[in-house]
Amino acid sequence: MTKLTDMQLVLLTTACQREDGSVLPPPETLADQADRIRKAVEALIKKGLATEQEGMTAAQVWRTDGDLTIGVVVTDAGRAIIAPPADTNAGAEDKTGKETDGPATPPAPRPASKQSMLIDLLKRDGGATLDDIVKATDWLPHTSRAALTGLRKKGHAIEKSEVEGTTRYQIAVTA
Repeated sequence: MTKLTDMQLVLLTTACQREDGSVLPPPETLADQADRIRKAVEALIKKGLATEQEGMTAAQVWRTDGDLTIGVVVTDAGRAIIAPPADTNAGAEDKTGKETDGPATPPAPRPASKQSMLIDLLKRDGGATLDDIVKATDWLPHTSRAALTGLRKKGHAIEKSEVEGTTRYQIAVTA
């Protein structure tokens, strides 16, 4: 995934809303930040999210080369970042004819990932303590707690219990 600054996102979004796809002129909210805009546009061109195009109007000029006026327009790659292709499974009907909002079961994690390692730890008898998770994944404690929250959001039923003064986390294994 390409990381973009707020400035780059604003410029791409504005360009995608224009019929001609021109990155310039910038929105009025950015008009007083010429140096930052120049750097952002240069980065977009380097990343292939925008490209130079000849024959632009005076307001759209990025640079000139003799009598040529050269502007910058968003590329298909830039448009894909702003408006990614729609998910073909969203709102799909299941075999009973009922519309579904998404997956009925939590998605399976990639094999050999830290997330799959965390799930394995939580599925074992007795579950895992926060220290167990930190040691197994090399995450910091706050990152480990955030990963537990992420698993809950994905639909995993994580149970929290207190055993001898230590908090243990466990995923209930269904038979």
